[in-house]
Amino acid sequence: MSPSEATPLNPPSPLPEASPDAIIIGGGPAGLMAAETLLDAGRAVMLYDAMPSLGRKFLMAGKSGLNLTHAEPAERLLERYGPARPRLEAALAAFDAEAVRGFAAGLGIETFVGSSGRVFPVGFKAAPMLRAWLHRLRAKGLKIRVRHRWLGFDAGDLVFAGPDGRRVVPRAPALVLALGGASWPKLGSDGAWAAALRERDVAINPFGPANCGFDVAWSPVFRNRFAGQPVKPVAVEWNGRRVRGEFVVTENGIEGGAVYPLASGLAARLASGGRAVLSLDLMPGRTEADIATALARPQGRHSLTDHLRRTIGLDGVRAGLLREGAGGDLGGPEAIARRVKALPLALERPRPLAEAISTTGGVALDALDGNWMLRALPGIFCAGEMVDWDAPTGGYLLTACLALGRAAGRGAGHWLDAA
Repeated sequence: MSPSEATPLNPPSPLPEASPDAIIIGGGPAGLMAAETLLDAGRAVMLYDAMPSLGRKFLMAGKSGLNLTHAEPAERLLERYGPARPRLEAALAAFDAEAVRGFAAGLGIETFVGSSGRVFPVGFKAAPMLRAWLHRLRAKGLKIRVRHRWLGFDAGDLVFAGPDGRRVVPRAPALVLALGGASWPKLGSDGAWAAALRERDVAINPFGPANCGFDVAWSPVFRNRFAGQPVKPVAVEWNGRRVRGEFVVTENGIEGGAVYPLASGLAARLASGGRAVLSLDLMPGRTEADIATALARPQGRHSLTDHLRRTIGLDGVRAGLLREGAGGDLGGPEAIARRVKALPLALERPRPLAEAISTTGGVALDALDGNWMLRALPGIFCAGEMVDWDAPTGGYLLTACLALGRAAGRGAGHWLDAA
């Protein structure tokens, strides 16, 4: 058994003999990367986390196959970050998709590129990678305190709720906050830190769901028959953007990879009181004319359900969606073909914030300087999902968290060097 396999994820760390050069609050990928960057610069680092063990959301992401990054051209990858790209570009250029794969390889984790271009570790699991990473960080001298929830500041010091109650810790010369967004609070990301920073005049944008599902007013018949079933292949279009992939019908609505890239804009539209109606292409590989021609063949004594299956291969949940969207008579071949290629689906509301894979909002990008230091609080740096940027699933979230953790760690190192 290798040392990385034998090391538990959160063994207790001894008290440091001297005050650290830097404190990290948050033990997710961004915080761990900031810690390693500072350790590699020869700095003494202490890391605090609210949970009993580190990397809880990282481990949850790995349950369905840990998607580390995406093997697409750098320009295309940068486009995925939308309006935040100008601020993130330098950090992502310094730690890009290839760097993520190299980082995994340095931990003894082999990766491969899937058919979709997504990059996964062989074995797909997050735990071996996290275990190896923590083993390496401890070997470099990282000290860790778990079960310490950051409450804010007491004058210049840091206040934690620890296992033995309230604890005040002197602030180190550099502080990196990597506290996550406001989704999955049971894993430690609840956004409660925002109040402490607002009190210190840090601009915090309201949290909102991103990479989330949406409620749809399904009929009871459709819900009972199709909840839990994947819809594929399908293309989803909204506001001029088209995403091809798949989604899942849930009891309440829809969720999945074809929906998540559009989620932030859809949620914002609904929050403003507007309507959000998706256009579903149930057969993205065929043209409307081709479908209409096939449907025009004699139906004979076959039911329409059989005719759809026999002529164009539309059945199951996709045929159910077609009927659900029509709300009655489907019409003739041309009308059916139009619906198959552009079926409207009205969304009611995003799923609750706690269910979102990630969130928008958090520390405003303008509140941070080029080294990811808070302008209002010199010596305090921010990284990861607590900063207000957004990215779709597909490895983009994790790539940016690692890149921003590294950038904030380097910024903190420069601050210490200049002190």
